[in-house]
Amino acid sequence: MRLTDYFDLSPRNSFGFSSRARYGAEVTRVEEIAEIAQLSERLDLPLYVLGGGSNCLLPERLRAVVAVMAIKGWTIEDSTADHIKITAQAGEDWPSLVAQITGSGLGGLENLAGIPGTVGAAPIQNIGAYGVELSDVFAHLNAYDRKENRMVTLTKADCRFAYRHSIFKDQPGRYIVSEVTLRLPRPWHPILNYAGLRNLPQPQRPETVMQAVLAQRAAKLPDWRVLGNVGSFFHNPVVSEETWRALPDMPGHPTNGGVKLSAGWLIDHAGLKGLRIGDAGVHEGHALVIVNHGHATLPEVQALADQVIRRVRAKFGVTLVPEPITLGRG
Repeated sequence: MRLTDYFDLSPRNSFGFSSRARYGAEVTRVEEIAEIAQLSERLDLPLYVLGGGSNCLLPERLRAVVAVMAIKGWTIEDSTADHIKITAQAGEDWPSLVAQITGSGLGGLENLAGIPGTVGAAPIQNIGAYGVELSDVFAHLNAYDRKENRMVTLTKADCRFAYRHSIFKDQPGRYIVSEVTLRLPRPWHPILNYAGLRNLPQPQRPETVMQAVLAQRAAKLPDWRVLGNVGSFFHNPVVSEETWRALPDMPGHPTNGGVKLSAGWLIDHAGLKGLRIGDAGVHEGHALVIVNHGHATLPEVQALADQVIRRVRAKFGVTLVPEPITLGRG
């Protein structure tokens, strides 16, 4: 494997940061995962793996080796009366995969339609939307374990999934996902708990639900190809029921460990829509999204995020936690 000097990351991140890594390469074969991991060790540089670059923040110069996951393809592994298993390579585009599978009449992924990124990135933060998380349809994955220097298979239990969390966040950099196997249920039952989905006409089909989800996303979230962003910038905070009841008129959803609040609602009601620092701004249409108005830099985004956190905490006593990962931090 040959590394490219001063590898350009500018077209490889959805926020539109201008950024270059000291070295980088596209990984198109499973065997290259171990190769690039070993090269980074010999160079004594950290290794970062990018999929679609849709959940990361990049500095202008990144002293690291960057592997862009580009292993493609997906197959149906097996089909029984109660499930169908699909294995997808880590470099597959997630929205395209969902569209293909759902368009073929298979249900289970439709609520996760339109989430930018790749298959390999999906388990890292246990992506979720409209009442479904990846863990709900996850079977297992294969990954290169940098600690043990070998390929391993991790089950759902091994991955320790939680809300926007997994073992991959607890042990960052240890595992490099190569493929993911999903288990889609049979018979299919639509998940229609969210507004905008409850009143879909009968009978529902997976593709009908997917189109409704895509319409909801398009109405709420700016297209990153037009206005750079990483989607939801903050986690929805989970607080105790006592804390929630002390906050007047605050919408909340009961969940494991307490009540989940809407980070977007908090930011909006703190009066922060449209707030800007340089070219980084809180989106006018959806307060949960920070956008790039042209040439935003990492320091501008961090300063804006810090101000949002401070002002929400001052008004509501709730501390927001950013969702995207900052490469090169520490």
